[in-house]
Order: sequence, then structure tokens, then C-alpha cells
Amino acid sequence: MQLSRSRALFERAQRVIPGGVNSPVRAFGSVGGTPPFIAQAQGAYIEDVDGNRYIDYVGSWGPMLFGHADPDVVRAIQEAAARSPSFGAPTELEVRVAELICELVPSIEMVRLVNSGTEATMSAVRLARAYTGRPKIIKFEGHYHGHADFFLIAAGSGALTYGQPNSPGVTPGTAQDTLLARFNDLQHVEQLVEANAGEVAAIILEPVAGNMGCVPPEPGFLEGLRALCDRHGILLIFDEVMTGFRVARGGAQERYGVLPDLTTLGKVIGGGLPVGAYGGRREIMEYVAPKGPVYQAGTLSGNPLAMAAGYAVLRKIADTPDLYERLERFGAALEEGVRENLKGLGLDLYFTRVGAMATLFFTSERVVDYETARRCDTRRFARYFHAMLEEGIYLPPSQFEAFFFSTAHGERELEQTLSAQRRALARVFADDGDDAA
Repeated sequence: MQLSRSRALFERAQRVIPGGVNSPVRAFGSVGGTPPFIAQAQGAYIEDVDGNRYIDYVGSWGPMLFGHADPDVVRAIQEAAARSPSFGAPTELEVRVAELICELVPSIEMVRLVNSGTEATMSAVRLARAYTGRPKIIKFEGHYHGHADFFLIAAGSGALTYGQPNSPGVTPGTAQDTLLARFNDLQHVEQLVEANAGEVAAIILEPVAGNMGCVPPEPGFLEGLRALCDRHGILLIFDEVMTGFRVARGGAQERYGVLPDLTTLGKVIGGGLPVGAYGGRREIMEYVAPKGPVYQAGTLSGNPLAMAAGYAVLRKIADTPDLYERLERFGAALEEGVRENLKGLGLDLYFTRVGAMATLFFTSERVVDYETARRCDTRRFARYFHAMLEEGIYLPPSQFEAFFFSTAHGERELEQTLSAQRRALARVFADDGDDAA
């Protein structure tokens, strides 16, 4: 695999862009090497500037539910661009997108459209604090909700301590209102709530974790959080920026049958363009300006290009009755093939999948939270990543990111992926034997 043009571009980029990328994981920091610079994509495939073609399991980190350059989405964007890419005024498309979101997501009665997942989660927390009149939030270790200050928090020195900033620029004063809980540990969450009685405004989580790899909730965990929030007057916020419209038509809340008070969305609802949204019960959402006192605004919120792409995707979701059955069939076949590969090679690795997102963890341990995820063998994963890249399979360049597939992934892509994986895993573990010798 030749990457001379990508290498040259990466060197140029590092002179004018911090780290050479505009989002950190793209720099391949955890796997090493040169990131391919992508020139174009179609369906299940992407192609870099050196002409290398890959089966794509990143999918722009989740939005590409129907594959790259879906004709309906491309046409919608082109038609919208011809009318002007921005107005800074209300449009009919905003209304249509909002109506579809309210129709498809079980807990959302009203929704506000914004420009990113970070903006959506930040706004949802501010709204929860205003609605409850309380200052603190509980988030979970290993869950990512964007880069707002109060989310960039690491665990404190004890189970019931305040969190500590884990990025320069985040003040201790900001961190003190964020409490860190262990995912899938309901007792720990209950202890945090009791130790901060009457002060917790919201519990926010990815209902299926996707930023420490794909880690599903344990049976009863989401139900337990819902009951805990109800008992203590706390708002439950599901960050479905990743899971929304990916693990089910109505997101993780539909798949697991647990309704939050507020939901944040992104990725799929923009069809690949920058977008975010937060929504929930009408009585809560009516606190948002100009209806209520909680201020939030955005010059490009409801941008016509993003709305056109998002409406095209949401309309296809609504009008395709067997969409999630098709995704589930591919996912089940992929999962079965991965497990057969592991068994055939005598490898004890842990694989998870929820809907159209999944992770192969380089550990024999069952991964249920941040602590078990971080014990993975990241050195082996890095070698596996590059072996798969050389085989023409583009995976997320981190052990702690879920991978995604789309309706454009079919039998041909499945067979090529599983064949490539067998060779890549055999090479990685054979190399380990050589190293030991």
C-alpha cells in the first residue's frame, strides 16, 4: 500500500493545523503511521489520494447509514445549494426535519436543531439545570459527550469525590459540578445521588457506549437509572448522537424500551453534514428561548444544506420498513463470521455488537465499563488495524471507537472483510510469536 501523497499532505497539514488534523483521532496517534487522506467515497468504499480503495467501517463516524454519496442525499444537497446555502431565517425544511424527529424518536415531543453533538449535549445539560434548579450532573467514565468544559472531567481520588479536569483550560470550579460514575454499576450511581441529595440535575450517558468501544448496557441498568431519576426528581439524558437511528429506528431508547427526559442527536440526522439536536418532553423544552428563559442560539442552526441532507435521510428511514432488519441481518452475519474467525485461529478476544455498530476488543475479558475496556491490548490492536488497512479494510484508528456499517455493505463486502480479517489476525498473532522467540 502506497501512501506518498497522504504522507506529504500530512507533513504540510502539521505546519498549519495542530497535529495535522481537525479532530484528534484522525491523526492515528493510538495506532501510529500516516493517516490516509481521503479523496472520494461511494457506497461502502472510500478512496485515498494515493488511489488506495478500502471497504469503509468508519462511515464518517456514524452518519452514513445508507453509505457514502447516497444519490437521494446528494441530490437534496445540490438542490438546496442552488437556492443558497444559508438564510439565517426560518425555513420549511427545519419544520419537516423537526416533525420527523418527533415522529420517529419515542421520547421527543419538541426539538431544537443545532450545529453539532457537542452543542446539543451542552445545551441539554444547561436546560436540565435550569428546569430542576440544581447545579450538578452525573456522567459516566469512558462516555464522550463532546468537548464542553463540564464533560472533560476525569475521576477524582475516590468513589464519591468530585471529578478533576482532564484537559488544560477546564477550571476546578467547573469540574466540581460533574460527578463521575461507573457504567453498568447502578449501585455506584445510587451512592453518588445519595451523597449529593437534592443537587443532581441530570444523569447523562450514551445508552450504548461508543467511545470506549461498543459497550451495551447490562440488563436492567437503563431501567434502574430511569427509576432512580424518577425517585429523586433528576432528568435522564440519553446522548444518542451515535446510537440515534443507528441501533433502531427510534434509537437505543426504542431498542431497550427506556425513555429519557431529554435526548441529544447528531450524525445520521445531518446525512454527513454538521448538525445536532436536543429534544424531549414539551414542558421541559418550553424552557428554551424564545419560549422560555434558557438562552441558546446559533447563526447556522437549521442550515438549509444540513436540513436538506437530514430530511432526505430521515424520510428514507421512515419510508423503508425493512431497513433495520437488513442492517441486523448483515450485522448478525458479520458477528457470526468474526466469531468463527476467532475460533478457527484459537483466539480468545471479546466481540460486541448492537445494531449497526460493533467492536472487537483485544482482551479475553468481558468489557462492561471503562476499567475493563482500558485493559485491552492496544499494541496488538494497532498492529491489527494496520494489517486490516493493508488488506483494504478501513477501521476506526483506535481500540476505543466503535465501527459502523451501512445498507451499502452487502455479501461481497462481508466476504472480503472476513477473509481479510482471518489473514490480519493470523499475521498479528504469528508476529507475536516471532517477537517472543
